[in-house]
Amino acid sequence: MTNRVRVLQEKFRQSLGLPFENLLPSWEIQKVIDELKVKYRRRLFDPIVTLWTFLSQVLDVDKSCHNAVSRVIAYLANQRVEIPSSDTSAYCQARSRLPENLLEKLFGSTAQSLEEKVTTQYLWCARHVKVIDGASVSMPDTIENQKSYPQPSSQKLGCGFPIAKIGVRFSLATGAAIALVIDVLNTHALKLARKLYQFLKPNDILLGDRAFCAYADLVTLMNLKCDAVFRKHQSRQMSMRRGKLFGDCDKLVIWHKPKNAPMD
Repeated sequence: MTNRVRVLQEKFRQSLGLPFENLLPSWEIQKVIDELKVKYRRRLFDPIVTLWTFLSQVLDVDKSCHNAVSRVIAYLANQRVEIPSSDTSAYCQARSRLPENLLEKLFGSTAQSLEEKVTTQYLWCARHVKVIDGASVSMPDTIENQKSYPQPSSQKLGCGFPIAKIGVRFSLATGAAIALVIDVLNTHALKLARKLYQFLKPNDILLGDRAFCAYADLVTLMNLKCDAVFRKHQSRQMSMRRGKLFGDCDKLVIWHKPKNAPMD
């Protein structure tokens, strides 16, 4: 068992297009496992091999579990070690055993490690640009998921999957996701964005689409000593004839504080 695990870890380190050794080394994973006191049995699909297999599965064109297990078998071929079964059940069970807090911890540490490697030449005017966006994701149709993230009301009961709305903030320089929040499907993008503001640092620039362009949010970002670049929301009426010109492509305009404050 030890030889097979060692072979697999070495093969994953050397895989082209999968920079696990630099971005998610085995010692980093083991460090988090020890911090969280994750207990696991010594088997082929230990947390490190399972996590690397899962990531390679997600990045591959063929995202099937069968293809992921076939890659493991190919890595072990001609290594004078026992070849595992092509049955995917062991891998799928090992993947389901990965603790959520382990993934969250590695998610944050990897993003932070990448940010620390960014030099001034990859910044905009020596400032970090953070992009914010939202999307929806479906998940397995279980009772727990349906209760926490109900399917759309437009779908017939029992015919749809639980769907959640996620908000993500990622670095424009590295492309890595830095923070993520999740809520029910009908959650407005601004509500998700306001949960992500806590992860901003002074002097950051937040880049987003028109969904995030609101007076209260721009004021909030200014109070955090951050700037924002958003497209103008389609409901905001503004005359381009008003305002002070600053060159061919810049104009200073005044937004008046709305009478009603946002609910959250």
